[in-house]
Amino acid sequence: MKPTFRHRVEYRIVAIVGGLIRMTPEVMVGGIGAMLGRLVFLADRRHRQIAERQLQAAFPRKSPAECRAIARATFVHFGRLLVSVLRFDGMPPEQMVARVEHEGVDRVKAALAGGKGVLFFTGHFGYWEIHALVHAIVLPPIAVLARRLDNPLLHELLERIRCATGNQVIYKQGALRRVLRALDQNQGVAILADQHVQSPDAVTVDFFGRPAAASPVLAVLALRTGAPLIPVFALPLPGGRYRMIYEHPVEMPSPTSEDPVKELTQRCTDVLEMYVRRHPDLWLWMHRRWRDERAQTPVAADGEPAASSDEIEV
Repeated sequence: MKPTFRHRVEYRIVAIVGGLIRMTPEVMVGGIGAMLGRLVFLADRRHRQIAERQLQAAFPRKSPAECRAIARATFVHFGRLLVSVLRFDGMPPEQMVARVEHEGVDRVKAALAGGKGVLFFTGHFGYWEIHALVHAIVLPPIAVLARRLDNPLLHELLERIRCATGNQVIYKQGALRRVLRALDQNQGVAILADQHVQSPDAVTVDFFGRPAAASPVLAVLALRTGAPLIPVFALPLPGGRYRMIYEHPVEMPSPTSEDPVKELTQRCTDVLEMYVRRHPDLWLWMHRRWRDERAQTPVAADGEPAASSDEIEV
């Protein structure tokens, strides 16, 4: 795809910001990200309203003011995530590792000892991009399942960052064969599993007490290959540091389960919800997660374009 004028402008802005971030003293980086997040919160009325409405529906006991405060904190977090990724671009591996602490690495090693690969999953939560980068320094590199960015220049930039420590990127369209090959070679595959899926294969799960369409890919792959499912989360710590968490593997359904795919997808969703409830400001509330108009939700009428359907075919 040939870059348009808009693509070039967007890329130049990101490149300039990235250059400035890498020259900025560490103590100021988080503040710059927070400022960017607040500016977008003020300027992006549509996504601000989506976030506030979804928060009010997910946390009915919270006041509108509380939900607005969490929405603002969410924008601040994603501003910090952006500058963190740009800050890590080109950083030596030893400096990356010095900024993180790990929890549950032994769980990954035990899972890999089974010889069937590992399915890592998380959501658009915390510092997932940083987690993947550092993962490949302390553990074997992984394949990251991703969607191509619309801007080809930013796509190339992000792919370079994602692959800087040895990971590879698998793009969703037609990816099943490559994912199965990676698992067969006892590699890890990382998947984001928290967005609305517009597909006839979608599984309806309960998320914050409301029906949500989820991809069955994680469950189908785990049941088909026997690869363990390990939830992963990256939380911020004081001083520009991060805690990378590898949770216990998700328990597989019993052989007598009436719908093992739905049951396993729900279990994965429950883990994601647990972390979002603990740290609501770290999740992407700006994405319209619930789209069933019958689910008594006002957010289904804002006209946001449907999610991409470039899922793995299962």
